[in-house]
Amino acid sequence: MPPARWRSGARSPVPPRLLQRALLVAVFSAAALTLLILLQHHHGPKPPNPSTASGARTFSDSLPAERDPGVGDSAVADDGAACATVERMGEEAAGAGRGSPERASLRVREMIRRHFELQGAERVRMLPANEFCKQGFVLGKASEAGFGNEMYKILTAGALSVMLNRSLIIGQTRGLYPFGEYISYTNQSFTIHEIKHLWRKHHCARTYGRDLNIRVDIFENPPETNVLCSDWNSWKDPIIWFDGTTDAVGIQFVLKNVHPRMKAAASALFGLPDSLDARPNTFGELMRAIISPSSTVQAAVNWALKGVNPDIVLHMRMMANRPVRARKAAVLCIKRALQICNIKRTPRVALVSDTPGSVKEIMSDISEFAEVLYFDYKLFTKTSGLEIVGNDKPLDFRSRDWGSAPRWVAFVDFFLAAQAKYAVVTGAHRRVGTTYAQLIAALAAANIHGQEPSGANFTFLSSIHSNLLVDGLSTQVGWGHIWNRYAGPLSCQRQPHQCALTPLLPPAWWDGQWQSPIPRDVRRLLEYGVRLSNMGEVDEKHLVSHCRSRKDHVKRYHVLPPYKNPGRT
Repeated sequence: MPPARWRSGARSPVPPRLLQRALLVAVFSAAALTLLILLQHHHGPKPPNPSTASGARTFSDSLPAERDPGVGDSAVADDGAACATVERMGEEAAGAGRGSPERASLRVREMIRRHFELQGAERVRMLPANEFCKQGFVLGKASEAGFGNEMYKILTAGALSVMLNRSLIIGQTRGLYPFGEYISYTNQSFTIHEIKHLWRKHHCARTYGRDLNIRVDIFENPPETNVLCSDWNSWKDPIIWFDGTTDAVGIQFVLKNVHPRMKAAASALFGLPDSLDARPNTFGELMRAIISPSSTVQAAVNWALKGVNPDIVLHMRMMANRPVRARKAAVLCIKRALQICNIKRTPRVALVSDTPGSVKEIMSDISEFAEVLYFDYKLFTKTSGLEIVGNDKPLDFRSRDWGSAPRWVAFVDFFLAAQAKYAVVTGAHRRVGTTYAQLIAALAAANIHGQEPSGANFTFLSSIHSNLLVDGLSTQVGWGHIWNRYAGPLSCQRQPHQCALTPLLPPAWWDGQWQSPIPRDVRRLLEYGVRLSNMGEVDEKHLVSHCRSRKDHVKRYHVLPPYKNPGRT
């Protein structure tokens, strides 16, 4: 209810004492109101820039700012809104024109280049024994499960090697790299086999007293991981393995590490967590430096592209479903991407999906206004004369998750999609912005950033259909999903189809104005020693106290048997 207005009319005389009391009450009320506004400004969500928020509703209906009964006063923004649409959240997370993700990404690209120049295998393997035996390494080890989750393990190791000034090892299984039939890895990385050989050759254990062991830190084990409480720079072990980091979140936990040196190293690589619109495309730059398609996968990509890269890529993770709403929302999102990119000619749109049966329907919708590209792997195998060596049989027990096509097709699709010139759109039946889609957008942006004309306007968009927004973003859960940090009580319920700007670097903490955690994450963070408010604020004092009360958990494996000095009894 708006405040009642005073009626005009003749004034009645007011006693002086009553007037003094009224003035005193007014002064105290004004002071209390000022304090409340300051506290809300500091702790509560801030209103977005009206000039940017107005453009966020191109394809969504206007929503009333109704107060959710389950949301407390602290969840109400200064503009009176108790919740935000996904598009408004996207403006906060990746709003164009406020920061410069391209400039930040090119700065990180230079960091990575210098790192591999100094700590890369080409230089380090040539060091004399007294220097080589002092060297530190980080191990990145992955299996051949879902590509996105496993690739994040390799990229996390690459990030940690940059942060700690250590060389990178990419683990092999029975002499094979993960996805080695489809991916080539940088020659600036080592293998465990080569490190063992050089360690023996230089007599590192016998002459320099340094046994070859691995210190393992398992991120998925909250009571034992040292990601928040330990200064990893002080670890003397030759090899460090940060295990269990299946998404963008694990390594970014270091952004809240209690040691300033660790926090500074993480911030230099990932940007300040509360400056969302100017954070670098770190994982895209790491991929650009560490992986590339194998020659046969590249040949398949070239066959599909026929010399012209797509303007926009749509990735639809349908999981064997074909909902009409998801398809319609995706078409609207492509149209918005065309608006943003300002493409005047007939655009070229590439489709990537785990459900081939849905592709024809989507193609028919898009072909009305765009040229559509799709990698038909059956036609490729019949007509190209090329053969991709590897596991060409789909795994039946994962067909719903990975799709019915042979595994190698997912890698052709990945590197094909990473050739997008202007935008990547992610849509889904259930979860939007999975690790696979994140990495497509990240690598595509890295391929464009630094080119002329500037790639600063490269756009990543999330197409979320209305069925997924009945309870806001609460269905987009799981730490590896981009929108999980926005899934809490500040996400408006019953939203229409949304097409939201999306960050290339998924946030790991709840530092943004419209971010809020779900109760499960609040409980989970407490296991790590982090007391998190309902609005996502970290209780720094509690974290420091927690870290002081615990000892580092140390878990080591010997790569080579420890050296035993025969002179000792």
